[in-house]
This record gives sequence, C-alpha cells and structure tokens, in this order.
Amino acid sequence: MRATHAALAALAACGLVVLSVPVVRSAHADPLPGGLGPCVPGSCPDPHPPVGNGPFAGRDNGVNLFVGGTMRVTGSAAEAEGRVVVGGDFTLRKTAGSSIYNVGVAGVGSRVPPPDGADFLTVGGDLTVAERQRLDAVGDSAGGVVRHAGTVIGTVIGKLVQDAAAMKPYEGLRGRLTAASECYARTATTGTVQNQNYQTLFTGDGKSALQVFTVTQDIAGPGGGAQGIAFAGIPAGATVLVTLTGAVRTINTYSGTLDDNDPLNRLRPRLLWNFPAATAVHLVGTGMFQGSVLAGNPAGTTTVTLPGTNGRFFTAGNLVHGASSGPGSGQEFHAYPFTGELPSCDEEPEPTTTTPTTSTTPTTTKPTITSTAPTTTEPSTTGPSGTTTPATDTTTPTTSTSSATPAPAPTTPGNGSLPDTGIDIGPILGLGALLLTGGTALVVVTTRRRRT
Repeated sequence: MRATHAALAALAACGLVVLSVPVVRSAHADPLPGGLGPCVPGSCPDPHPPVGNGPFAGRDNGVNLFVGGTMRVTGSAAEAEGRVVVGGDFTLRKTAGSSIYNVGVAGVGSRVPPPDGADFLTVGGDLTVAERQRLDAVGDSAGGVVRHAGTVIGTVIGKLVQDAAAMKPYEGLRGRLTAASECYARTATTGTVQNQNYQTLFTGDGKSALQVFTVTQDIAGPGGGAQGIAFAGIPAGATVLVTLTGAVRTINTYSGTLDDNDPLNRLRPRLLWNFPAATAVHLVGTGMFQGSVLAGNPAGTTTVTLPGTNGRFFTAGNLVHGASSGPGSGQEFHAYPFTGELPSCDEEPEPTTTTPTTSTTPTTTKPTITSTAPTTTEPSTTGPSGTTTPATDTTTPTTSTSSATPAPAPTTPGNGSLPDTGIDIGPILGLGALLLTGGTALVVVTTRRRRT
C-alpha cells in the first residue's frame, strides 16, 4: 500500500488528477489527509529550532494553517507563521496591540517560513483589512503572494494576485479533514485520562506506537481555570492522539514553554489534538501550546487566544484568532510540522481524492504595498504542500473602498526589519498545498483487503 501511495504522488507530480476508488487497508498508520503535516522541502531543518527570533533556520513549503470556513483576526493577535489557506473570507480587524498582522513570516517563531514567492496566504472569499491596519506578507523575507478569489479592501504588504480558482487546489480537502477527524475519534483508546484539578494527566500503555486518549470533559482546572498538561507512559517515537468529544470544549492551560527540553515540547511533532464534533472550541491560557490541532466540524468555530500555538492547525470550520483581554497579548501561530502516523481512515467511500505535490518557482516581482485590489488573471498551481508557479498576468488596478466601520487605530509597530507585533511578556521573547494543475484524470483501482 505504501508503494501505491508513492505511485499516486508521482502521478500527481506530473499534473494528473488522481481519482481514488475507496479501499479497505491493513491496519498500518498514515499521515493526515492531503499529505498535510510534515515540512515540505525547500530546506527543512531537522529538527525545527525552538521558538525564537534568530535568522531563518530553513524553509517549509507545507500549509501550516488550513481553515475551511472564515478566519477573523481580532484583539491583539500578531501573526500566523507559515502558509495560511482560508476557504471563506479573511477579516483583519484588531482592537489592540500593533497595527500589523504578519502571515508567512513571524518575528518570533520557528523562523522556518515558506519559500520566497510562495503563496503566503490564500483566501477563497473576500479579504478585508480595517482602516489604518496592515496585512504583511513580506516581513524580513523577499515576500510572498496573497492569492484571493474575491475582493480586497485595505492595505496589504506583498504581491496581490486575484484568482477566481484560488481554492481549486484544495477542493475536497475540507470534507476529508472532517472524515478523518471522525475516524480518529473511533480509534480504540490505549491509555487513561485523569483530571487532577491542578493538571490533566494522560497515562499511556508504555508500548503502543500509537497512543490514543479520549477526553469527555474540558481540560481545565476547577471553575474552568488554567491547569497543567502532563503525559506519562509514552514510548519514544510514539504518536499521541487526543480526541476531545462534545459540542463545546475548552483547553485552558499554562503548560508549554520556550524550552524544547520540556517533556511536553518534545512530544510536539507527534501530538495531535482532535475535536471531531465540537461547534465551539476554545484554546486559552498562558502556555505555549504544543502539538497540532484538527477540528473536524465544518459548522464549528475555534477561538485561539493562547500566546503561542506551536504546530499545524487544520479546521474544517471557522477560526477566530486573538483577544483584547486576558493574559498577555500578541497571540501567534508558530509553524511546526506534524510527523506522526495516524490510523488509516479510508474504509468509507470518499469523493474525488487528490494527492499534493510541490512546485516552487520564486517570483522576482518586488513586494508592493497597496490599498487597492489588483484584478489579476493567473492560473493557480498551488497545493496543500506546494507553492505557486506564476503564469503571465494582466493587471487592472481598481480602487477598493470599505463600508465597514473601522476599528480604533492600534499602536504603531516597533522598529526593525520585521514590524514588532509580539506580545508584551518581555523575557519570553514576545512568544512570538494539493497541487491540481489541469491534466488527465486517472482512475486507480485498489484491492480491498481484510484488516489485520
């Protein structure tokens, strides 16, 4: 079966659309749908460095944030490192902190941004930036592309490309994430969960390569306060899958630090938090949250107000990033890959399936600062783990105006090559693609096997 996966990836790299017939596999483990999770070359560091503000440590062409619905930036949220894909509208309307929100490059993070000229932000709907605020897709890099299917209102720093088919490379991915999230939730548990008030303790079986936990309540202290998160009995190299069931779920934690010797930090590359059914997820507290997140409900909304979130973030629903109150400010997503192996989840029939590849051709176009919406015709060859190969484009500038009431102007960003959008915790350093080119359709029939 792994040979079949390799063949499919090779066919997709040749520009073919791969249609997959449903198959029952043996019980080996797989990555996330669409090849999401691992760092995509470029130049992937091994390992990724701790959170910091040093020079670039490499380049990661994989998607770090995928939002199937809308994404709203509010409060004092500062940045989303790595490639960001939003299926619906993207709205930047901060109410505190810096006037800038960075995408692609973060001043404080893993410092492994996408390659220059990649799609730093893809928006399937409209992109709105409040008056006197800025969306920065350049930072201290040579800059990236902001690809949008709808209109643009406000100031964007970077190369704007209008593309009605901006989300075509991600077609079907939202549904596949939902299906995978539900499948993971059906996996038999291997360990126990105990809320000890001051912490929630996950105790594994000490031997399984996939450690599975199911949580039926919030991860929070008495009265909903912050608490620690601890793991025990996890073998070296094991993948950890934590599923939180229920319609409304909160993780309120102070766990997670800047020190990669922290036991929780060491689990980060193979730790996945799964919310299969929640209509509302709240990730709050003062910690540097470790691990990747999968929220499967397309009708759900996840609100993230933690100072730092370190790992991939994939939701079939909506995302709200930031808060104007609570501990700290300048909330940040930091780009860290997920390299764990998860249960095979293709027992049920699926719609058209695609396989991501990578195609990186950095653009030589200088970044632009604009508050207009250029209308550009440019075919997209972007996938969940690939960047863009720009074609010849024609641009007709059209002035964009906003009828929305602008938010109060936040404070002016600090000096330096990358605007200071970090949090105000001082000693903590600020705490901060499915390539579908046009081609021949190929139907691959695979053999139905009995699970072992």
